[in-house]
Amino acid sequence: MARAATTSDAFNAIAEPQRRDILVLLRAGERPVTDLARELGMSQPGASKHLRVLREVGLVRVRGEGRQRLYGLDARGLRPISEWVGGFEHFWNESFDRLDAYVQHLDRTRQEDESR
Repeated sequence: MARAATTSDAFNAIAEPQRRDILVLLRAGERPVTDLARELGMSQPGASKHLRVLREVGLVRVRGEGRQRLYGLDARGLRPISEWVGGFEHFWNESFDRLDAYVQHLDRTRQEDESR
């Protein structure tokens, strides 16, 4: 089966761990590619390729400042991912509620056993 193009959407773009790492770094603010490459232990051309993919899917924006290009997070591009993950929130809430009820049941049983 052929692999989907990584530039087709945000889901494919963030499937690459190094791209997720770049997004994490950009949460703190704009950074030049050289800083990102150094922080992540990759070459500048490698970091530039990842940034191009992230920019093409709308997760990163770039602006020039003098001779430097600064990259920043554009979190609006994460909306489809957030909406998709949010669809599982009900499932997780129910799971945690059941776990909480079970733990409370165990605590009551333990306290009853200790009082005997």
